[in-house]
Amino acid sequence: MQKSVAKIAIGLAVSAVLMFGADNSIGTWKRNIAKSKYTPAVANPVTSLTIVNSAAPGGVTTSVTGARKDGTPIKSDYTVKYDGKDYPVPGAPWDTVATKQVDANTFTAELKKTGGKYHAVTKMVISKDGKTMTLTAKGTNTEGQPMTGTYIYEKQ
Repeated sequence: MQKSVAKIAIGLAVSAVLMFGADNSIGTWKRNIAKSKYTPAVANPVTSLTIVNSAAPGGVTTSVTGARKDGTPIKSDYTVKYDGKDYPVPGAPWDTVATKQVDANTFTAELKKTGGKYHAVTKMVISKDGKTMTLTAKGTNTEGQPMTGTYIYEKQ
């Protein structure tokens, strides 16, 4: 009887780790510019953007690279835990992000600029087949205007 209870307990523990520890955002994602939308229009829009997510204890390390229409490079590297606390994000219009993992395919985040106007709440959902990531954002841009965005990424 004790062996059966121990096996069940171990099985449940392993299942919980696999179920809640999964993170389908890990990998390389390239933004599909044609399918992505942002309102209001930006004077110097993004023309390419690649996100590389790597597993980190309790979260993810993210490397973002790309370019804007005028050739200005985009570069940011940061690590966050999925605990909802603010973590620094160098090289972005915001300086902190607080991220939570809802499940293996869904994440929410709040992006803020300390002393600035930028503030956004985002939701990132990975398709069931794992090939597409849709990020929706709503908030206030750097000029203080209301903004919304839907960004489509394809797994590389």
